[in-house]
Amino acid sequence: MAMKVSKMDVWVAGLKDVPGGLAEKLSSLADAGASLTFVLARRESAKPGRGVVFVSPIRGTRRMAAAKRAGFRRSRGIHGLRVEGADRPGLGAVLTDALAEAGINLRGLSAGVIGKRFVAHLALDKAKDAAEAARILRRL
Repeated sequence: MAMKVSKMDVWVAGLKDVPGGLAEKLSSLADAGASLTFVLARRESAKPGRGVVFVSPIRGTRRMAAAKRAGFRRSRGIHGLRVEGADRPGLGAVLTDALAEAGINLRGLSAGVIGKRFVAHLALDKAKDAAEAARILRRL
């Protein structure tokens, strides 16, 4: 099962939990020409009226400057991996089992399937865990 595994920088910003709160953040990036491959937004349950959005990638001086103006910052505590490949039943269990057997704890996982292909985004707490996870997943 050949999979493409790549590192991804994760950018994060707080947002207002109101209609248009997320659109405002994403519009700032779009206006700068950003082409995002990952967006995850959610409410902050401990902070009523607030939310958080995670995006990737932000590349290039102009896009990075726009992201910073919009309140985004590159996360130093989230080490991301993007995993792509052919989908099959039980694949999520195979991936997470392999990481668990190596003692790697995931901070988060988001995955989806389009047609016969899957893409998963993994978040890890440490750079060394991300590097080890990438090595393991490439060998599956």
